[in-house]
Amino acid sequence: MKKIVSILLTMVFAGSIYAQQYPYPFHPDDDIVSESCTSILVAKNASADGSVMTSHSCDSNYRTWLSMEKSKTYSDGLQPIYWGLLHNEEPYDVRNVVEKGKIPAPLAPTNKFLNVAYPCMNEKQLAIGETTTVGKPELRRLDGMFQIEELERIALERCSTAREAIALMGALAEEFGYADEGECLTVADKNEIWHFEVYGNGKLPVDENAKKGKKVKEDKPGALWVAQRIPDDHVGVSANIPRIGVVDFDNPDYFMYSKDIKERSKALGYWSGEGEFKFYKVVSNEKPFSIREYFVLSRMAPSLNLQFDAQELPFSVKPDEKVTPERMFAFYRETYDGTDFDQVKDLWVEVQRKKKNPDGTVEYWKEVTYPISTWMNSDTRDLLNKIKPGVAPKKRTIAGIQCSYSHIMQCRSWLPDEIGGICYFSFDNPAQSPRIPIYMGVTELPKSFSICGQHRYRTDAAVWAYRETNRLATFYWHKTRSLIESKVAYFEKEMMQENKLIEAKVLELLEAGKKDEATKILNEYTAKYSLATSKAWQDMKADIWMYYVRSL
Repeated sequence: MKKIVSILLTMVFAGSIYAQQYPYPFHPDDDIVSESCTSILVAKNASADGSVMTSHSCDSNYRTWLSMEKSKTYSDGLQPIYWGLLHNEEPYDVRNVVEKGKIPAPLAPTNKFLNVAYPCMNEKQLAIGETTTVGKPELRRLDGMFQIEELERIALERCSTAREAIALMGALAEEFGYADEGECLTVADKNEIWHFEVYGNGKLPVDENAKKGKKVKEDKPGALWVAQRIPDDHVGVSANIPRIGVVDFDNPDYFMYSKDIKERSKALGYWSGEGEFKFYKVVSNEKPFSIREYFVLSRMAPSLNLQFDAQELPFSVKPDEKVTPERMFAFYRETYDGTDFDQVKDLWVEVQRKKKNPDGTVEYWKEVTYPISTWMNSDTRDLLNKIKPGVAPKKRTIAGIQCSYSHIMQCRSWLPDEIGGICYFSFDNPAQSPRIPIYMGVTELPKSFSICGQHRYRTDAAVWAYRETNRLATFYWHKTRSLIESKVAYFEKEMMQENKLIEAKVLELLEAGKKDEATKILNEYTAKYSLATSKAWQDMKADIWMYYVRSL
């Protein structure tokens, strides 16, 4: 009872504070925010160790708190479905959360899962990445029940494999209606990875009988969706654009789809019924790739000599080299330095430097410097382009300063689920922040992880331990970059080395039946890495401030 009263008082008090805050620090018309999220997929024979990997960067103003959700039972056989979970400030914050209805739920206990803005991985090594693909606006059905994050949540609670998850999410979206914008989920398990795209089912043209006042069949909200499996030796990518092309309706090993997709597409006027059924043409009027898709696929398989001016790119490619988690980390730090897409390649200046030696002599030299960060704001970009048109082109990089969080998830069939499934989590800009290991055997996360840092500045929110330093570094990036990047590299190397030791110890304990001891080690490991990295970033902040002592 005391706990309940405490929570209620906290909510009342907090509400008086929150009401004074601006919920969205980014301007909704800022084009850098409108392109949100990147997901890279790696099938088992394309990875260096036989693991399956998927990933997600949450590149917009969604909550930054996360939690490890415990198993639960819906004793009445009904499960509530919510809207509004992407922007709450803490797990108990329900001010803008609305229950949209209830669906039947199994009586069996649910899976434990890692809950972020877009729920991402469960204790069975089922992992889900996400990107918004939008599609044709007229497809959206706001009278539907489901938004994408709720489909993810239910799949993680109930399913163990990618196929099970896709079948369940597709069936629920069809039955109860899909109300969100177009979405892509990259769904992985220990053996397979799938690319799942889902949209509303639109509204059919008004029936002639309806015009005459006659009773006609109700046009209920549903969903148009297709899932395509990535071949076991391939990699794929999703970056806010529909990617699935020709659907092979006779190949269930590689395709899954909504039951009335052909009939509905014809009725909506999006497919003639003749020739190939290209899903991206049904749901979108856009070219099926942009810079990020091209960059990832062409870097993974340079031997293919892919061209950016092509009309289509392969859905997936076989990488020239096997992919490691470290290479995935590097992709999420990408700003296209030294390529045709480099935004600051023309923003350089040659300057003269000098250094006074201990013996009193002075050395002079010239060097080229790039004083403008690739993450320049829109006003800076507009100013530069006014001075010299085209000198600062807008290119959507994989790493973005607007990123709330990102994670790379690895599923490993040869290890127990407790350590086979791991999420390499990062707060804020992935080009500037370290990764923190979260194994699926974890039961508790640091308290600072449960507080969002989007609504206001909060020193008790984990994201701000990194964001403070990252933003300060950004303003002087040509001077601070080496400091930040060397620290990221240090912790990445330490993490990957220490992971092996932790996994060996936990495996030993699990085989000896000492699960509680194993769990304690995993909990402490995540907490330790969180503390070590956040302290390092706060220490760097003090060093970076010294660049501003005498100048800007």
